[in-house]
Amino acid sequence: MLLVKALHLIFMVTWFAGLFYLPRLFVYHAASNDEISLARFAIMERRLFVLMTLGGALTTVFGLWLIIGQPTLMSQGWLQAKLALVVLLIGYHAWCWRLHRQLAQGVDSHSPAWFRGFNELPTVALVGIMLLAVLRPF
Repeated sequence: MLLVKALHLIFMVTWFAGLFYLPRLFVYHAASNDEISLARFAIMERRLFVLMTLGGALTTVFGLWLIIGQPTLMSQGWLQAKLALVVLLIGYHAWCWRLHRQLAQGVDSHSPAWFRGFNELPTVALVGIMLLAVLRPF
């Protein structure tokens, strides 16, 4: 089970790297005006989205494996709260996909400042998830 936990953490780091960096690319994309930069950011965003989706999927697979291996964990409040935050992160991930598609199509519906704020949301989730997983307060 320690190997499964290690893989869960490795892919969680991969997923969060994408969740932190993709919105930062959105900031630069939204601030760009020339076609070369816009095309470059669209390519970078697409490639990063694929990698972070893989990281998120494998994080989920190994997390479920851990829960299946210890089903009594599901009765603990800290894990339920952690999973609620994970569900919100999956929603954030989907929102990133939608924003990426809009930017790639030339629909710039948000300012760079808005994307800077949007970029902070996974930080809040990460702090909550780590505190819950380590401290297990409930």
